[in-house]
Amino acid sequence: MQGANKGAVALNGKGLRIGIVQARFNEDITNALAEACKGELEALGVAASDIVHLSVPGALEVPTALQALAERGGFHALIALGCIIRGETYHFELVANESGASVSRVALDYRLPIANAILTTENHAQAEARQLEKGADAARVAVEMANLLAGLA
Repeated sequence: MQGANKGAVALNGKGLRIGIVQARFNEDITNALAEACKGELEALGVAASDIVHLSVPGALEVPTALQALAERGGFHALIALGCIIRGETYHFELVANESGASVSRVALDYRLPIANAILTTENHAQAEARQLEKGADAARVAVEMANLLAGLA
């Protein structure tokens, strides 16, 4: 068995078509996630014209839009963007668990990489601290996984 992947992986997004689904709830955070994500995709060589960006009301709606994009076809990877901030009720756990499981289910059902950058934080400050890094990270994950799966085909 080969050792763990060490060091940076060369990422090339040229020729990749990427779909982004952004939840509007906590829109100040999700807008920053989306801008960081799109900026990183373009820095990795993904043409702006090859990025499809949809918005939906909240995190629970993200998987449905991801599924519609997967069914449409033509995408090398998808990206889920959202922000769920803990409140005083059980609703946080429900939304976090269901959205995460549903994003994974779409990825597995369609054998399509989905970078999940739906933040789950205790408060707004934690979300703000993660918004740029996680948006860019989602772009890198999408490009890496798209290339990995293409290499296995």
